[in-house]
Amino acid sequence: MTGKAPLVVVGDALLDRDLTGHADRLAPDAPVPVVADCDERVRPGGAALAAYLAARDGREVTLITGLDDGPAGHELRRLLEPWLTLVALPMAGELSEKTRVLAQGRPVVRLDRGDGRAREATAEARAALATASAVLVSDYGRGTVDALRPELARRPPVVWDPHPRGGPPVPGTRLVTPARTEARAFAAALTGADAAEADPPGGDAGGGELRAAAREAAALVRHWRVAAVTVTLGRRGALLSYGEHPLLVPVSAAHHGDPCGAGDRFAATAAGLLADGALVGEAVEGAVTAATAFVGAGGAGAVLGAAPAPDAPHPDEDPAALIARVRAAGGTVVAAGGCFDLLHAGHVGLLQAARRIGDCLVVCVNSDASVRRRKGDGRPVNPLADRTRVLRALACVDAVAVFDEDTPERLLSELRPDVWVKGGDYAGADLPEAALLDEWGGQAVLLPYLDGHSSTALMARAAEGAR
Repeated sequence: MTGKAPLVVVGDALLDRDLTGHADRLAPDAPVPVVADCDERVRPGGAALAAYLAARDGREVTLITGLDDGPAGHELRRLLEPWLTLVALPMAGELSEKTRVLAQGRPVVRLDRGDGRAREATAEARAALATASAVLVSDYGRGTVDALRPELARRPPVVWDPHPRGGPPVPGTRLVTPARTEARAFAAALTGADAAEADPPGGDAGGGELRAAAREAAALVRHWRVAAVTVTLGRRGALLSYGEHPLLVPVSAAHHGDPCGAGDRFAATAAGLLADGALVGEAVEGAVTAATAFVGAGGAGAVLGAAPAPDAPHPDEDPAALIARVRAAGGTVVAAGGCFDLLHAGHVGLLQAARRIGDCLVVCVNSDASVRRRKGDGRPVNPLADRTRVLRALACVDAVAVFDEDTPERLLSELRPDVWVKGGDYAGADLPEAALLDEWGGQAVLLPYLDGHSSTALMARAAEGAR
C-alpha cells in the first residue's frame, strides 16, 4: 500500500495517436510538408489520460467512461487495464480517436475520428460513485458526465476539469480547473459577451491577462457555486480564486516542451492531493509543479515511454526501484533527511530546492524510536505514518525511506545518492555524511535554510501561547 487515497475518475476517454517523423521538403502538388519515416505511438487520451496518470502516481484508480468494442476500444483497454479498474458505460457510435502528425517534434496537423457517446449509466457505475472517497470529473462532452450528473450532484467531486463541449460543474465542487481560453469562453457565455472581446484593454500582455483571468475566475465561482476555480496559464502558472482576491502560483521553471496533456496532469495531481487531505492552495501548488515537470519531460507524447512497468514496485514503496530507473535514464539522484515532525516552511523550501538539483528526491526519515532517542520523551508529536504521508503529498518528494538508527549512514550506503542535501547556513555547518558520499563519488551540499523555523521552536511557541 502507498498510503494514497483512492480516486474515481468520471469522464470521456479518447485514444490518442502520435505519428512522429521529420520534414525537409514540401509536397510537389501542394505547399504542405512531407512528413517521412513516421514512428507511431498510442496512448490514453481525455479522461483516460488523467486516470492513467493518477494510477502511475501509485494511486488506486477507477475510471468510469463510455467504451465500445471496436478496435480503438480494445486498444484503450489494453493500455489501461494493467493500471486501473475500468467501469465501461455502453456507447452509441465509435470511441473518439485523435491523431497528431508531428515533424521535428512540432504538430503539423491533427486528425479526429469517431463521435461515440455514452448512452446511459449502469448500476456498477452508480455503485462506484456511491462509495467513492474522492472523484475527478474530466468532461469532454461525450455523454459520460451527463449520464451520471444526478449522482455527481449528490456527492460533488473534489476536482472538475471542464472542456468547451462539456456542461457546467455541479454546485459544491471543490475545485474547477479550466485553461485560460476555456475560462474566457465560459465567463463570456455567462454574460453573453463575445469571448474574443472578453479581455480588457492590454490584451494578454502583463497585468491585463491576469486581471481578466481573475475577473473570469471570480465570476465562475459565483455562477457555478463552486468552492474555487483555478485558471491554468501555461508558462505563467495558475491563478486560484475563491471568488475574491486571487492567488497566483508561478511555475518553478519554464519549459518549452510539448504541452499536450498538461491539463490532465494538473487535474490528476490536484485531485490526488485533495483526496490525500491537502488544502486547495497546496493542491494547486503541487499541480503546477507536476504539470511543469510533465511538459519538461515531453508531455503526453512521452508518457508511455517514461512509465515504469505496471508490476514494478511504486517508488513510494521501493525507493531503490525509483533510483534504478532514474539512473538507467542517466538522471541524478538527490536525497535529504530529517525527522520532519512538524512540517513547516523551512522544510518545504529545503525540499523544493533539493528536488530542483536533480531528477528525483528521496527523503530519508527517522523512525519514531530514532526521533525519541534524538529529541527526548514526548517526541515525535506526529507518528511515522503521518509524517511520511505528509511528505509524500509534496509534489517535490518522489519517495520516502525510513531509517531506525540515530543517523542515516546505513540507509545512504544502500541508496548511494549522487547528492546529499543538508539545510543550514554556510558558515561552520557540519556535514558528517560528506566522507561517506565520497566513497561512491557523491557530493554532500548545504542549502540555505529558512531562518527561525524549527519544529522545536514551533512547539515552544504553541506551548507558550497555551498558558
